[in-house]
Amino acid sequence: MRAMILAAGLGTRMRPLTLDTPKPLLKIADQPMIEHHILRLKAAGFTYLVINHAWLGEQIEAYLGDGQRLGVEIVYSAESEPLETAGGIAKALPLLSPDGQSLFAVINGDIFCDYPFAQLPLTLEAPKIAHLVLVDNPEHNPAGDFALQAGRVVDDSDESADTRKLTFSGISVLSPALFDGIQAGEKAALAPLLRTAISEGKVSGEHHPGYWVDVGTPERLTEVDQFVREQNGV
Repeated sequence: MRAMILAAGLGTRMRPLTLDTPKPLLKIADQPMIEHHILRLKAAGFTYLVINHAWLGEQIEAYLGDGQRLGVEIVYSAESEPLETAGGIAKALPLLSPDGQSLFAVINGDIFCDYPFAQLPLTLEAPKIAHLVLVDNPEHNPAGDFALQAGRVVDDSDESADTRKLTFSGISVLSPALFDGIQAGEKAALAPLLRTAISEGKVSGEHHPGYWVDVGTPERLTEVDQFVREQNGV
């Protein structure tokens, strides 16, 4: 299975850190954020990676190159302007799923998580076209996004423990079918596509109870940096 790391965001909330450096190259424990993802994906068996970029993307390509230094193959999907999540994935589909049918993994480039990527499903039972990893709700998203019912993602929840809403982690396995109707180069958000598929019973999911942070602000970057240094005994 191929994997895509989403790295085309403008990093607005990270300013001034991202005025001259793209967010994926901001460092956590002296290593660029995106490199942490790449090494963990490689360890899980993902060795063909697609990375999209827009803002200062040439720096990402210059740093990572073709991936040989890290033991993976990296190809790039450059966007002249950010196409949003679904638009970026749709543009990269020929790289992610050359046959138009194969599943692929997608990882948000601005999260930090100890989810074991080797646990991602390599197949989905029909009619499923997406699998989402959900995490406990952080302070900045207390209401959550979706709920789980017996391995199926649902959009509504009640007060029962098994249907409490959780937060989408930014880690998923997707089918090209999810992007039917999205043209290459078109701006499109992912959430509406997921909600439609969820309403049709086409999305499975799992709950990851471990460490997860949306590294969207300088404060959270510092938090994760300290966490990783402590874990590494630095």
